[in-house]
Order: sequence, then C-alpha cells, then structure tokens
Amino acid sequence: MASVDMASVAHRLFRTKPTDQIIAEGGHGEGGELRRTMTLWQLTLFSVGATLGTGIFVILGQAVPKAGPAVVIAFVLAAVTALFSALSYAELAGTIPVAGSSYSYAYATLGELVAWVCGWCLMLEYAVSVAAVAVGWGEYLNHFFRDLFGWELPASVTHSPGVQGGVLNLTAILIVLLATWLLLRGASESATANAIFVMIKVVVLVFFCLVAFAAFSTGNLTPFVPMGVAGITAAASQVFFSYIGFDAASTAGEEAKNPRRDLPLAIVFSLLIVTVVYVAVALAAVGAMPWRQFDPESTEASLALIADRATGATWPGLIISFGAVVAIASVVLTVLYGQTRILFAMARDGLIPKIFEKVDPRRQVPVANTLIVAAFVSVLAGFIPLGQLAEATSIGTLFAFAIVNVGVLVLRRTRPDLPRSFRTPFFPITPILGVIFCVIVMLGLAGVTWLAFAIWMLVGLAAYFLYGYRHSRLNRSLG
Repeated sequence: MASVDMASVAHRLFRTKPTDQIIAEGGHGEGGELRRTMTLWQLTLFSVGATLGTGIFVILGQAVPKAGPAVVIAFVLAAVTALFSALSYAELAGTIPVAGSSYSYAYATLGELVAWVCGWCLMLEYAVSVAAVAVGWGEYLNHFFRDLFGWELPASVTHSPGVQGGVLNLTAILIVLLATWLLLRGASESATANAIFVMIKVVVLVFFCLVAFAAFSTGNLTPFVPMGVAGITAAASQVFFSYIGFDAASTAGEEAKNPRRDLPLAIVFSLLIVTVVYVAVALAAVGAMPWRQFDPESTEASLALIADRATGATWPGLIISFGAVVAIASVVLTVLYGQTRILFAMARDGLIPKIFEKVDPRRQVPVANTLIVAAFVSVLAGFIPLGQLAEATSIGTLFAFAIVNVGVLVLRRTRPDLPRSFRTPFFPITPILGVIFCVIVMLGLAGVTWLAFAIWMLVGLAAYFLYGYRHSRLNRSLG
C-alpha cells in the first residue's frame, strides 16, 4: 500500500499540465481577464527595457576588476549563454503563449514540482533583480544632483545598511513605488512609458560611446586578459545579470495582440539589440579608463565617472546620470510587470493564494498582486546591498533557463504535433548547449551564492508541500 501511495504522490508531483489546457486558460482566470494590447514593437521594447541598462549602468564597474579589459569577452560569453536559452524561450513562447513564461513551459513539459521550482527561481530572478537595479538608481540620482546643484542626498537614505553609512535606501524604494504607480494605470500605459524610457536610455548610451571613444587609448587594453580565463568566467557569471530581462516579453503572452508570431521575434530582437550595445559600451569604458581604476566597491555610477574623466568636465556625466535616472526606471517597471504576470499564472493553477490572480475589471491589471510584489521588492531594495542581490539573481535565472532548454527537448519528443511558430535552429544541439553554458556560468558563482540559493530552494520546497501541493487545481482534478 505504501508503494502505491508513493507512486500516486510521484504521479501528482510530476504530472504535466496539458499544453492545450494551458493555452485555453490563457488570458483569464477566476479573478478576471487580461487584455491583449501589445504590439511586436512594444513587446521588443519591454524586453529591451527590462534588460538594457542593468549591467552597463550598475554592474560594469564591479565586473571590470575581475577580468580587466577582457570584460568585453565576458559580456560576449554571457550573451552566447543567453542566446541559446533565448532561442529555446522563443520556441516555447510561440508554442505556449501564456503569462507564466518558463513556469508555464515547465508545467507543460516536466511536471508540477519542476514548474514550482522554476516559478520559485523566477521569483528570485524578477523580484531580486528589480531590487538590485533600484539600489543602483540612487547612485545616479546623487551623481546628477552633485553635478547640477553641487549637493547630494545623504548616504543614510541612498545606501543599504552596512554600505557607506547607509541606514535605509529610500531612493530605491521611491523608484519601485513610482514604477508600481505606472503599472496600476494599465498594461498599455506602462508599455508607452517604457518605450519613452528605452529611447532615452539608448540615446544616452550612444552619447557615452562617442565621449569615451574620443578618449580611447589602446594602452588601456594591455594586457587584455590580466586575470586569466578564470577572471573572464567570474566576470561573465556576474555580468550575466545584465542579460536578465530578455525573457520579459514571454511574460506578456496573454496581453500580446499576436503572441505566436510576436513573442519569439521580440525575444530574439531584444537580445541582439542589447548585446551590441553592451559590447560597444564595455569596450569604450575600458579603453577610456585603465581597468585598475575601476573600484568594485563604489562604481555603481561608473559610466558617469568615466565620461567626466574623459572630457575633464562634468556636463557629460550629468547627461549620463540624467539618462540613467530616467532610464533605469524602465528596468524596474518591466521586471515588476513580469513578476506580477508569473504570479498571476501560478495563482491560476492554485499553487499560490488566489489574491494574485484577481484582476481589476476596470483597469484589467492584477492590482493586489502588484501591490504585494511592490512591498516585497521595496523591503529588499531598502535593506540589502547591490552585489549580493546581483549574484543571487544570476543563479536563480540560470537554473530557470536550464529548465527551459530541457523543456524544448522534452516537448519536441512528447508533442511533435504541436504548431510551432518558431523552431530552435540546430536542434537538439542548441538547447543542449544552452544547458551546458548555464551550468558553466553557474559554476563561476561564489560559494556563498550557492548556499543562499540552496536555502532559497529549501524554503521554496517547504512552501510547495505546505500550500501548493494541497491547493493545486491539477491535483484536485485527480480526486
């Protein structure tokens, strides 16, 4: 009898949710319906907005001391790692165009327990990455105030506790609250605001490249790989954080006008745009300032500092700081959006409380969901330092990406008949390489990061067995 019970439990844990059922449920739940308003252009900018800026504006200064000028290669390595996973995302997004992103893909291919683990990793990816970006936002706000007015906000309200006199990072909390206000106005309004933010961000980064390349010195690139291959790998593990967000479009699967066509294109287009910009800015940065002058402890505003040194003036840094103050808001906005839509899908499946799927009938957005996420992110942003947030985010993201790559392999085998608007090229090599590269980059992360991830996963498993397993709508259907 015990063996029968164990077999029944195992069946429930790894039972997949039929793809047709996932698609049929898309766009609505017991709490209300989402509205399809987003075009290909808006979806692409959503992914670009969630990605472009996090690594360059915030993390670059911390990665350069690890790899030296070879940080450029680190960005390329991280981009290749992201590309394999992006192609897998593109296939599954076109096949299963719903709000849950990789959580829903895992549910259709690997079963409920794996889907929960993936969703739990996405909570780490989205919520923590928003907090990390918000932490860096305060540095640029201060740089802007300092150059324009000659004064700055006190460290007690712009730094997290334990960092340069920080008490509570109120500036980080402020940008989270502003983004939340935009999200509550509606998905279409949020997409329009994001498009404006992204345009500002691109213009500012192009301006930085022009300024930095004017002060470019080939001597700053020698030696090119001072820290060896290990340094490049370590830097790639950290800057991979800057590619988190290309999958943001996949979270809008139930608010896209033509999801099967537009989601795969938006994912691929956004990653290509971001990679070109990152490599150009990284090369310009290390060419304009010797890599040993990058201070990993105080370079959240590194681009503004480089621009000031390159010109001997403060106005270039002022422009970059203003651009970052405005543009980093798009990262906070779009990633917060993605987090709420993933939680919406999980709540619809019964794995988390129903309040997360309740949609306001007038605005057609999950209001309570958005407010809860904003409160949680505000606490993280206000109290936890940037570096710890970035690496914790990377490991959760890499784990979720690996699951998506495996999902493509499984779904091709179990449901070869499904209509696919995009097929991963060079199958099965591409998704297999996606898994391998994710593992390689994960191995470059620090031991303390692995420990934090292990604790996070244990908490997640406890939450699943205490709540998710008991309330799962799929399990309840088994009787």
